[in-house]
Amino acid sequence: MGASMTLIRTPMLSQLDQVVALTNVSFNTEIKVIRKLSETAKRLNRIHGVVLMVELGDLREGIMPPLIEKTVRAVLRLPNIIFMGIGTNLACRSGVAPDRHNMAELSALADSIDARFGPIVNTVSGGNSANLAWALSGADTGRINNLRLGEALLLGCEPLHRQKIKGLHTDAITLFAEVIELKTKPSKPWGKIAQAAFGEVIPSRDRGSITQAILAIGRQDMDPEGLVPPSGLKILAASSDHLVVDTSNYRGNMKLGAQIPFQLNYSALLRAMTSPFIAKIMNKPRVKIDTGSA
Repeated sequence: MGASMTLIRTPMLSQLDQVVALTNVSFNTEIKVIRKLSETAKRLNRIHGVVLMVELGDLREGIMPPLIEKTVRAVLRLPNIIFMGIGTNLACRSGVAPDRHNMAELSALADSIDARFGPIVNTVSGGNSANLAWALSGADTGRINNLRLGEALLLGCEPLHRQKIKGLHTDAITLFAEVIELKTKPSKPWGKIAQAAFGEVIPSRDRGSITQAILAIGRQDMDPEGLVPPSGLKILAASSDHLVVDTSNYRGNMKLGAQIPFQLNYSALLRAMTSPFIAKIMNKPRVKIDTGSA
């Protein structure tokens, strides 16, 4: 796949015009959708590439392996569609790890398709960041020539065990939240206790008075369970747009308007990056990057 190629995962029927107009390749599992992509591409005078996703055990998306050749045959008949190859997705829904067995099966399917239809499989996409340890282990990678990396690059860790990847940074992304209230309050609520805003019952014990802050960020913006607070700060609860923290042992700059830094896991980063209420600021690299240009 060239550097200029744009891709989309599992397009929706309601967005086919945008998919064909704005991307070169889409990953697909439904022949009905691919037929509609063909019709749309013909109407827009475009050529659209298709990678077929194969189910290899994680049970999220994919065509069952015995049906892949039948689906390829149907794709090859469609105008304005180019069959690019096959792919799979693991470790997302069920945590099934990529290994030599399922990766060899994907390579074997590519060989089978080429044997039946000629050398038409250009892309064999083995999976996501969860494949990285396998790919770098020295194992025989077979026909696998594509990985779709996200978490590994952004958070510097592999998704199977969340272990740091040598040479990458785990703190490249920091989330800042502003203090909008700072008060001394009891640590234990009073009154009849029922469910909180999101159906949870918040456990509590009386620890006396604490210094409590409210930060202007909530569940609409991030996953509070995925935040890593700075030393001395404890997350107590989160509502739609507020994060309540105990600052009694925090030694940083705690005042109204202060920006409190948090590290994030994948779940928190996903919500934060898609929230329209969070500004995304890209800092300039600290080191000069050699682009290879004269």
